[in-house]
Amino acid sequence: MTASRTYSIATIPGDGIGTEVIPVGQRATEAVAARFGFDVSWTEFDWSCQRYTETGRMMPEDGIDRVRKHDAIYLGAVGWPGVPDHVSLWGLLIPLRRELDQYANVRPVRLLRGVTSPLAGRGPEDIDFIVVRENVEGEYSEIGGRLYRGTDNETAVQEAVFTRRGVDRILDYAFELAAKRKRRHVTSATKSNGIVHTMPFWDERFAEAAKRHPDIGTAQFHIDILTAHFVQHPDWFDVVVGSNLFGDILSDLGPAVAGSIGIAPAANIDPTGRNPSMFEPVHGSAPDIAGKGIANPVAAVWTAAMMLDHLGEPDAAQALESAIEVSLENEATRTGDLGGTATTAESEAALLRAIG
Repeated sequence: MTASRTYSIATIPGDGIGTEVIPVGQRATEAVAARFGFDVSWTEFDWSCQRYTETGRMMPEDGIDRVRKHDAIYLGAVGWPGVPDHVSLWGLLIPLRRELDQYANVRPVRLLRGVTSPLAGRGPEDIDFIVVRENVEGEYSEIGGRLYRGTDNETAVQEAVFTRRGVDRILDYAFELAAKRKRRHVTSATKSNGIVHTMPFWDERFAEAAKRHPDIGTAQFHIDILTAHFVQHPDWFDVVVGSNLFGDILSDLGPAVAGSIGIAPAANIDPTGRNPSMFEPVHGSAPDIAGKGIANPVAAVWTAAMMLDHLGEPDAAQALESAIEVSLENEATRTGDLGGTATTAESEAALLRAIG
């Protein structure tokens, strides 16, 4: 089939297992591209903790401008021992999210065929929801500071920032996403009984968003009991929306109840389309297994599927997701984190066979 369209992707393998699984995602993407008649052009950037140790920067000063011209960004992982996490995060991931206004962090949670949930008696029909996280403000602001360092009076202040524009647009995104799903339901994560300014404000804006979307069902839980419900009642949830901090917590807990964080994809979306969106597996750089050839590539491939769907290739995205489930049905092609025996290469081979 002759390709009729080409997508330009900025690729940042990053650190640790990111450099092992992102190439698998690229090869899987190329396989479905050939099948569905489009091309993918990759531009690789060496932005990583290794680069930081050599140059003092995670990415160059003009890094944002370099990736802005691409259709999407495909990121592996950020973080490595010896480089403080706040340095690697604020030197690369957060600037990309904020300067490209990728305000919607979207993390599907689904129990795939062939994967066993740690929750007794739960099957694929019980765990199928999406966590939508506000991605550019909230608790992860840069406002604050420290006084009297190294003394008994040392003080640290961190300000949470919630704007009406920021809260309303992430809530509307969650409701609009729910409108495309079968259950058509949104759950809000809050803590307005203990956080007395920002969370009541969040609740008020959620109530207003519900009025704008009267055909969508709603629920609201405080974050502490909501984490318990994720474990005890995962079947209650369809789309779950939360602030930057709460969404971050829930979007790691969700994949854990679905079997493994090693299969968890994520997207950082600018819904306006003015900037490229960024797609990244959730699992991190995993220094403990990096270089051993046993990293699970499923999250990277599922993330690539999210990227293709965002780029307007839903059939190719579905082909990748179907290939994932086929590869997971056999213990010999599942990696160790899922109770299997496969290496990264063996998992990839199964994925590519399933893509056909």
